[in-house]
Amino acid sequence: MGMRVDLVSAPSRYPRGPLFILLAIAVVPTVALVALVVWSDREADSYDAARDEAALVQDALDESRDSTLSASDEAAAALPTGLFNYRRAPREIAVLANGNMLAEALEPMYNFINDDSCVAVALNGHLISSKNPATPVIPASTQKLLIAAVALETLGGDYTFTTTIASQAAVDGVVEGDIYLIGGGDPLLVSDDYPIDSDRYPEFSTTSLDRLADEFVDTGVTRVNGAVIGDGSRYDDEFVIASWGDGVAFVDGGPYDALLVNDSRVRGRSSRQRDPNEAAAREMARLLRNRGISVATGWASGVADPAAPIVATVTSEPLSAAVREMLTTSDNNTAEMLLKEIGFADSGEGTVATGLTVVDRTLRGWGIPMDGVRLVDGSGLSPDNRITCAALIGVLNHDIGGVLSTGLPLAGRTGTLADEFTESVMAGRLVAKTGTLSNPPAESDPPAVKALAGYLPTDVGVLQFAIVQSGPDVTSDRKYETLWLALTDRLDTYPAGPEFDLLGPQ
Repeated sequence: MGMRVDLVSAPSRYPRGPLFILLAIAVVPTVALVALVVWSDREADSYDAARDEAALVQDALDESRDSTLSASDEAAAALPTGLFNYRRAPREIAVLANGNMLAEALEPMYNFINDDSCVAVALNGHLISSKNPATPVIPASTQKLLIAAVALETLGGDYTFTTTIASQAAVDGVVEGDIYLIGGGDPLLVSDDYPIDSDRYPEFSTTSLDRLADEFVDTGVTRVNGAVIGDGSRYDDEFVIASWGDGVAFVDGGPYDALLVNDSRVRGRSSRQRDPNEAAAREMARLLRNRGISVATGWASGVADPAAPIVATVTSEPLSAAVREMLTTSDNNTAEMLLKEIGFADSGEGTVATGLTVVDRTLRGWGIPMDGVRLVDGSGLSPDNRITCAALIGVLNHDIGGVLSTGLPLAGRTGTLADEFTESVMAGRLVAKTGTLSNPPAESDPPAVKALAGYLPTDVGVLQFAIVQSGPDVTSDRKYETLWLALTDRLDTYPAGPEFDLLGPQ
């Protein structure tokens, strides 16, 4: 990790104020306006002046109370902490004070956030501080947060994917005609011997294609007098997104369909195959040959004969596991397939358009601010996507303590954050989704993007944060790191003000 440059100084001590006035606002509506003016007057000459003014209000309250006290009221008034003392609302006072302290600490950092970038910080869903929260920015892979949240909402965490083989019944061990490998949208279908461990971020929670082959062999088949036909017709035939461009399509993402095995890779070949259905059929033919089953005419892509019965099945782990895999490894194909599955489950059509319709409808139903949000894919690989920090915070807030927070990479430990914050106090604490788009050449539009959005648990709640940096070279030489460290160092100061217990009744 490069040399750390702290952009902001340590936050100054939060100025003391007439805290008991806040309680008066809640208890005595007639004093609310006076108290609000007192509290919001940031040009007050000094703390003592504010305290004296508040004391006048408190005295007036005491006089009013004393004039109507009953015998029981007088007994209650003998308590060490007065009825209208700010200590009667310690939690609210502490949250407000600590939030304002954090906002003040973050403010100097915002000088380094340009007009094409944004940042926002919230506590338990309540916005504490932000800059350009409504500015549309390129989300990169932080967009996967939206797909994950909507998939869990609409499909359910226990949702599973089933891959099947259909064929005519074998006679004396021989199947006359083709067999059909039918995809059910499983994004994590792999062969047991495929070297996924050589990937930078290996997939996990995978589904074994070998188990499906074994179940087919167990039906007594010894020969297939036909081909293995790969059928991904559950989804449309858009295997990549048009706006991904050269160097992204078929490399960072795609091709994918409802049938996808080993991310459309074939052993012995370095590049991904153009047709994921054909590649999957080819892999199944290999597995069958390895088990002594001859396949007469090889493999191809196509659509299953509806009259052919299902003879073997394999079921994935629950959707919650696939979401964790996607968020941890930033799996682009999983994101795109989940988007189409969302659409298929809603309308019977597995397309990007139907999936995005559900995403938009669901987010609006949650009250997420959608002005400026424009999505064209599921993974965030397209530079045409737009999101806002306000929308990211809204999605994070919707799932506090849920699968998002438990499935995100852990700073300095796992997934795409394994090499980030390794020397920081955030290591082992912060969880977040990263986002990176280089978008070369550096001097052209769209700009490069580096993003981070996630959670930081504290003693008094969970902080949500989102920062999206846009610029010609923000991804070069870890230039993003300075702001990441400045932001998280400020978050680490929370709470730095009065604790609940110290403000409680005495």
